[in-house]
Parts: sequence; C-alpha cells; structure tokens
Amino acid sequence: MNLLRVALAQINSQVGALDRNAEKIKRFIADARRQKADIVVFPELALTGYPPEDLLLKPGFIKASLHALGTIVKATAGMNAIVGFVELDADLYNAAAFIHDRKLVGTARKVFLPNYGVFDEFRYFQRGTSSPVYKIGDIIVGVNICEDIWYPDGPILGQALGGDAEVIININASPYHAGKQMTRERMLATRAQDNVVAVVSVNMVGGQDELVFDGGSVIFSESGQLVARAKQFDEELLVADIDVDAVLRARLHDPRRREDKLTFESDAMVREYVVGRGSEDKGRRARIKNTVHDLYAHEEELYRALVTGTRDYIVKNGFKKTVIGLSGGIDSSLVACIAVDAVGKDNVVGVFMPSMFSSKESKEDASELAENLGIELKVIPIADVYYAYLKTLAPHLHNHTVNSETGSGKHSFKGSGGNITVENIQARIRGNLLMGLSNEFGWLVLTTGNKSEMSTGYATLYGDMAGGYAVIKDVSKMLVYKLAGYRNGARPGEPIPARVFSKPPTAELRPGQKDEDSLPPYPTLDPILAMLIEEDMSVEEAISSGSDRRTVLKVQHLIDASEYKRRQSPPGVKITKKALGKDRRMPITNRYRELIQK
Repeated sequence: MNLLRVALAQINSQVGALDRNAEKIKRFIADARRQKADIVVFPELALTGYPPEDLLLKPGFIKASLHALGTIVKATAGMNAIVGFVELDADLYNAAAFIHDRKLVGTARKVFLPNYGVFDEFRYFQRGTSSPVYKIGDIIVGVNICEDIWYPDGPILGQALGGDAEVIININASPYHAGKQMTRERMLATRAQDNVVAVVSVNMVGGQDELVFDGGSVIFSESGQLVARAKQFDEELLVADIDVDAVLRARLHDPRRREDKLTFESDAMVREYVVGRGSEDKGRRARIKNTVHDLYAHEEELYRALVTGTRDYIVKNGFKKTVIGLSGGIDSSLVACIAVDAVGKDNVVGVFMPSMFSSKESKEDASELAENLGIELKVIPIADVYYAYLKTLAPHLHNHTVNSETGSGKHSFKGSGGNITVENIQARIRGNLLMGLSNEFGWLVLTTGNKSEMSTGYATLYGDMAGGYAVIKDVSKMLVYKLAGYRNGARPGEPIPARVFSKPPTAELRPGQKDEDSLPPYPTLDPILAMLIEEDMSVEEAISSGSDRRTVLKVQHLIDASEYKRRQSPPGVKITKKALGKDRRMPITNRYRELIQK
C-alpha cells in the first residue's frame, strides 16, 4: 500500500512574533519527525501570523521574516515541510515554502487574493501565476493557499489534471464565523470528489484582534469522505496516513477524468519539482489509525470562539488581569464567565458601582455571580460623584436645577435636557472608575455591550463603551441568553444566578427604567437587525419578511444614527458572517437614506 503520512501542524501564530513563531514551527517539525511523517504542513502565513496588515509595508519586517524562515529551513533534516510565509521577489507574495531536507525547493504563490469582508490582500500582495506540484518519492502533491481552493477551476484543476497530483495540500488562515466549518467541509469534499484527489486542508487557530481562527484541519479522500479532522480552537499536530493507491483505483474507474484529460489544455503554470521521500524508515512504520474529532454543538462552538478570541487578545497584548463592570445583568454575567474561562478566576476583577437607582436585586446578583466564579468583587458607589457632576454642570445647562438631600443621598436633576444627560453621566462615571483601575493596576477593561445595543446605539460613548476589548460585541441579546444558559449547564455549578435570566433587561439609570422603553423587545429587534446588518437587506425587504413597518423604520434610523459611536468602540470577537468592525465599513458622514414606498 502506497501511503503518504501527513502531519497537519495546526498552530496558533502571533502576528509579528517572528522568532517565537519560528521556534514553534521548529518544535512541530521535530514532533512530526518523531512520528515518522513524510511531510509536515503549516497554516497560511504561519511565520508572520495572519493578518500582518501594514507590517507588510515595512521592509525591515520582511527581511526579518525571511531570516526567520532561513532558521526553519535548517531545522528540516530528513523532512519535507510546507510553511506559510511572505515571499519577496520584486513584489510581495502570500506564499508557501516547500522545504526538503534543509533546502528551500520551491514556493507556491497564492493566486486568488481575497479583498472582501475582513480581507485586504490586494493592498499588500501580487497574485501568483503558477500552480506547482512536487514529487515526494513516487507521489505527486499539489500545493495551494486558502482562497485558491474555493474556485472549482482554480489551481486545483491544473494541479490534478495538468500536473497529475494525487494529493492536494491547501494551507489556510480561514477566520471563524458560526457555521463556517461545515461550509468549508462541504466545499473541500466536493473539490476532492470532482478532481479525484485526496485533499489536505490545514487551518490556523487562535485569536487576532477581532478575528478567531478555529482550526478544524481536515483530510478528505478522493471520494469526498472525511478521513481525519483536528480539534476546533486548539493547537494540535494531527498525523494521518493517506492511501494514495486508492486515488489511482478511483481514477481507473472514472471515465470523466479520461475525457477531461483529453480536452484539458496543457497548463504552462504547472511546475514540477522532484524531492525526496522524507522519512527514511517508511517501510518499517505501521499504518496509524486516523483521528476524526467531533465538531462542537452550535452554542458550545460559539462560546469557545469567544473564549479563544478573548484569551488571545489579553495574553498576546501582554495583559495579565482584566476588570469588568458587573451590573447584575445578563451581559456582564456572560462576559465575566468568558473572562474566567479565558484567563482564570484569579485574573478577573468585578466592580459593582451602584447608584441611587440600583436595585437590591442587582447587588445581590452581582455578588452571587462573583462568589460563584471565585473572582474578586469591588463595590464602588457612584452617588456622591454623580451629585458632584450634577452640581458642577447645572449652572451651564439650560434651566436645570439640582435638589439635594445630602444626608440621605437623594438627589434630583430637572431641566430641559431630559433624562439622557443624567443617564449618560452615570455611565461615564462608571467608565472613568474602570479606566482608573486599569491605569493604576494595568488591568484590561472588558466592556459588556452586546450587538443589539451596539447596532442601535443603545450605549454611552465614553461610558459603558469605554474599555479595551468588547467581548460580546458580535453577540445579539437573545444569543447572550442562550450562551449564558449554555455556560450554566456546561459544568457542575451554575455561576449565573437564575434571577438574572428572568428579570427584565435594564440599565438602571433612572427609576423603573427598562430597555424596552427605548428599543423594541429583543425577540422582535434581533431578527430585524440580522436582516438589515448581517444580510444587508433593504428596509422594504425586511418589512416584506413580516416585520412591522414602523418598527423596521425605527431600527434602521437607530442604526444609521449610531455609526459614529461604533467607529469609536473597542474591537471585539467576530462570530457572525458580518460583525460591526472590518466587515462593515459604513461612512459616518452619510446622508443616504432609502426611499420607502408608502
């Protein structure tokens, strides 16, 4: 049996950490050698981290990355390795280095450069014009990069037909969103079956600013069957054996390929390289049983993505501890759970900042949450600071008066400005206090606003939006409840108090305040936001779907009026197809409004 043993090195690279990434790559090469792999494969731009963005405009960065690649080449004695890197050849290329036994044999350059959503590869790279294949012993392997394999008539076609590749290796830095893994796997299975090739796809893991890479590296047989899968969200060296004889058998029984070969024009882009087999004692190794890790259920997958993105933002930016404003509500409770799971209970501090409008239940729920999670809780009342703000501002505002009973702490503020002025003052006091703790102790402030609030502007600039990372920025309010419920049931003990799930959402910035005073009910709001933001539907299309006309118009107005706030918000984990960050780049100064038929 003709087997190719492939080691899929699903690693968590850090953007710009060239030496650290290189050392990790060398460790995985050594591990693959110990497991007698013929070839070890690393993700797209594994050496630089992905995406390196404007670091690519710095010549010094390019030179340093190429030097680091040289150290990796020296570490490949007796091995074949494919490593994603930035190639400099008059211009820059997103490339895969094919290394054999301490020699850089050739490179595969990315042909299709994505320039949509979160991607900006045309800003930095020239596209490749060749589709190389390599002979490892008597096995022909084609190498391409991420986006290349999404095109049915892309490099894979030339490599399989023109280059007779039996195995296609595709290296990726494919960002996560809900359902992405299943979409990838359906596509890869189709490519394998249509081209009668085994397909190896290795993906990066870890968080980079807004992006999360979920791993889930896979191998599909020539019949489109899944034969190996790595874990999601974890670093792993997945070693698997590919039966290359099965590819030949399938091709002998497939008349389509014979017809395609006859009509396929010779592809001048295919370049063949001959390299050694790799493992010298191949004949003495026993065939291994390939591993197929299960995928996570929907809510667990989303939760793990949030934990991964949060952990890597904290750790990779050099923070050790985080601080969170706890309100006793569902949003801050979920963020606290994610933070604890990301960096541990000893590195999370909760702060409850009651005003005269805060309920006894909120204090009890925040205290119970902190106790259940085992985190430190600070209580810093804001009433005195709030009154000082009011007293200072009153002479400078329109017809405002301040009535105070300083002994009892009861204060009122009445005037033509309405409630919004005094409500925002409270939120900004809390933001100031959290940032003060951040400055004093070096803690990272995690904000607690969700996607429903950020979409509609139901958040205070420089108040509850103040912080370093917005953990649930891409999580709608109804999904917050689902993820909180998942976390409560995921392990023994339920950290989030039951009452947090049942009490009406409120910012508690005035007596009796409820979120629904300002917004449609969340079960109504969230589907409308998904249509208008994630699906880019028109207002008329959203109305035609069955949503109330007046409600849709109100929601669209709130979205339009809040763009300036979102532009100033911290980055947060992307888990949907379209997040409120790089995915959505609306102009702030913008007078376009849809014409709505009456």
